[in-house]
Amino acid sequence: MTVTVGETATTGTAPALAPGHTGLNVTDLERSLAFYRDVLGFAELGRGDEEGRRFAFLGQGGALVLTLWEQAAGPFSPTAAGLHHLAWTAGSPAEVRVFEERLRAYGAAFAHEGIVAHAEGAASGGIFFHDPDGTRLEISVPAGAESAPAPSGAAPTCGFF
Repeated sequence: MTVTVGETATTGTAPALAPGHTGLNVTDLERSLAFYRDVLGFAELGRGDEEGRRFAFLGQGGALVLTLWEQAAGPFSPTAAGLHHLAWTAGSPAEVRVFEERLRAYGAAFAHEGIVAHAEGAASGGIFFHDPDGTRLEISVPAGAESAPAPSGAAPTCGFF
């Protein structure tokens, strides 16, 4: 198969893509900015405060990771097409627990108690919680959750919260 894009033709498989930033619609920019910046530790890289066009760029190490757009009329809907959940990887279960403590102090809503495995017998696992608009979020590790419960059995925990 040959695909022409502009003046470039490629044959076979598509070129590899790397993750970029994620954009989230929020109902209240200041409330969401406080959560993502103050609780999850993202740095504010820039913002726009023009009426009807409010947004904030958030990042880590100077790189853009997340953009908050104040455009939502209501909370996140887990039954609508689109984003299912947003996940980040921590370096260790101890780091996940640090975030869990910060989120509990903030009053975040959790889907499960403590670190849970992604599936029965899985080494990976994490915490599953919601932002101020109800968007489903996850902080997990690839190993270290072997002894944690798996709330969804053999099905992926991250898929059913």
